[in-house]
Amino acid sequence: MPTTRRHLALTDALTAVAPGMPLREGLDRILQGSRGALIVIGDGPEVLAICSGGFLLDAEFTPQRLSELAKMDGAIILAHDASRIARANVHLVPNPNVPTSETGTRHRTAERVARSIGVPVISVSEDMASIAVYYGDIKRPLEPSARLLNRANQALQTLERYKNRLDSVSGSLSALEVEDLVTVREVVTVLQRTEMVRRIAEEVHDYIVELGTDGRLVRLQLEELMGGVEDDRRLVIKDYFHVEDGWHLPEAMDALAELTTEDLLDLKSVTAVLHLPAESADMDIGLQPRGYRLLNKIPRLPESVIEHIVSHFGTLQKIMKATVDDLDEVEGVGEARARAIKEGLSRLAETSILDRYG
Repeated sequence: MPTTRRHLALTDALTAVAPGMPLREGLDRILQGSRGALIVIGDGPEVLAICSGGFLLDAEFTPQRLSELAKMDGAIILAHDASRIARANVHLVPNPNVPTSETGTRHRTAERVARSIGVPVISVSEDMASIAVYYGDIKRPLEPSARLLNRANQALQTLERYKNRLDSVSGSLSALEVEDLVTVREVVTVLQRTEMVRRIAEEVHDYIVELGTDGRLVRLQLEELMGGVEDDRRLVIKDYFHVEDGWHLPEAMDALAELTTEDLLDLKSVTAVLHLPAESADMDIGLQPRGYRLLNKIPRLPESVIEHIVSHFGTLQKIMKATVDDLDEVEGVGEARARAIKEGLSRLAETSILDRYG
């Protein structure tokens, strides 16, 4: 799904309380001392407007200070980046009309504050020995690293299976592009698989954020699996989508990301993202790529030069049939680069066909 301001704010909050971070150490100290706490990350005017009593600190944050201040009953107010402790022993007075599903006093206050003023709020429960982060209408309990690692590894295994399928259909698309046999079905299948892989990768990334320093190996595996996937997604759309007024590459990419899971499984819903002509409702109608995707596979070929080549020839088939002299005429190419493009496309054509039929 597309990244939103709310998602970024929640990610920042989860990053701040991840293992290895000073704030997480302070929260763990509170739990180890069998105490509870209510902590607001943010000391802007909207926060101060619901604060009553307590005292001003404006002291540098340390886990030890947080743990000591949690011995008092009131809430603790941190700076927006959790680098300083602004206030302590504060009574929070959020709007009592804000709905809450919580039952305990501390949790009800945390949820109401998070929903009413849009800042992350952390509740540490002494009875349940648990920590929860509230932001907006989202509640995210913090889980032990071992449990998160298990889930992350399961998600990585799923991602690897989907990535293998994506590699297969992507390779088939390359061969069909070379042979000028592409249909709507192959293009939308690749986009469908790419978006599925991207969404699973987002789930793994969320685990990495929560794991903090414990998620290093998971991060490395994710980066290896996802190498080039985002670029391929963009280039496939760029090769085939139909440009209209108010409908360009960014809009097409956002529309694909915003599809529901149910719509993503429907090839015709994915087809709509490309804004193809009406007759393309026939999934077996032929399409011609512009050539962005295969040209990007040629080493050291700048994107600006690729734009000139596609603009000059219009389709991949015309680019592949072009002679070295034809390519040399394109702005920014030159004879040496023209030969490299011709040889590179020939190698890609041979490799793609061998992979498909070999």
